[in-house]
Amino acid sequence: MRKLLFIVALILVVSSFSQELVVYTYSSFASGIAQKTIPIFEKQYNVKVKILSFGDAGNVLSRMILEKDQPKADVVVGLDQPLLRRAISEGLLMQFVPENISKVKDRSLLDTQGYGTPYDFGAIALVYNTEKIANPPKSFKDLLDKRFAKELVVQDPRTSSTGLSFLLWTIAVFGEDGFLDYWKNLRNSILTITPGWDEAFSMLETGEADIMVSYATDGAYSYHEYGSLKYLPVVMEEGAFVQIEYAAIVKGTKNLEMAKKFIEFLLSESFQSEVPLNQWMYPVIEIELPEAYKHASKIEKVLPFDYELFDRNGKKWLEEWAKVMIAK
Repeated sequence: MRKLLFIVALILVVSSFSQELVVYTYSSFASGIAQKTIPIFEKQYNVKVKILSFGDAGNVLSRMILEKDQPKADVVVGLDQPLLRRAISEGLLMQFVPENISKVKDRSLLDTQGYGTPYDFGAIALVYNTEKIANPPKSFKDLLDKRFAKELVVQDPRTSSTGLSFLLWTIAVFGEDGFLDYWKNLRNSILTITPGWDEAFSMLETGEADIMVSYATDGAYSYHEYGSLKYLPVVMEEGAFVQIEYAAIVKGTKNLEMAKKFIEFLLSESFQSEVPLNQWMYPVIEIELPEAYKHASKIEKVLPFDYELFDRNGKKWLEEWAKVMIAK
């Protein structure tokens, strides 16, 4: 009897160490901040975290939709405002509000529907190579100038969260009736359209492109990584567009309690302290920012956006954008 009890106890111990949490996310999260923070979580809870990345966040959502009837992920990390809303509408997520949500310093970052937990945020910007461009565009109108012909790299809004944010930024500026006309004129300035942010930034770093759609914190990145301000962001005069990134529990998870612990972990100081120099976004709890962030662009004006419009018209906007930009 004692031997049987020992065997049962041993099985329970082995099981506790072999539990696996599957997290879906985008590539730069998997190769960056996850490498520094996930081992902390694994050690804290005696769990193995399996990080699976699928390019940009748009691809992550597409994968989840394909697996809707048989979900393979427990947690998804990296859905921004419009992608989170689509995931909710598709019935892919379950509601969960972590106990430590009170740590979030700005209540406007919260998902009012109670599905997503914010873990970082930042403004979209144009980033340019200062060694190649002396007078960068200051406004959306400037970006159409012939001196920027075939200079700009943008991301595909159908696959990239950064690209989708840039598209919504143009809608915030020009309205539903004017954004397509702007994109028609912008075609002359565009060098190429990449599937995601990683591919676009690689082109900037290798000198294949001189301007790309990125983030207002890239001046901090340039100072930290290169010791210079080679790459600087421009937030357009019309106003900034802020992207918030969320983590959420996948509906149908078989590891609910561990998934909850993972969401709580993303709001811990252990994780949030790594956000500035790995995500190059702002943490959502009070964390002292590194010195490099003195070179991040200051945001003076934030453009509002009604995401209920995206719920109703987002699919149509993307189809119209594709007709203008891809099927030409």
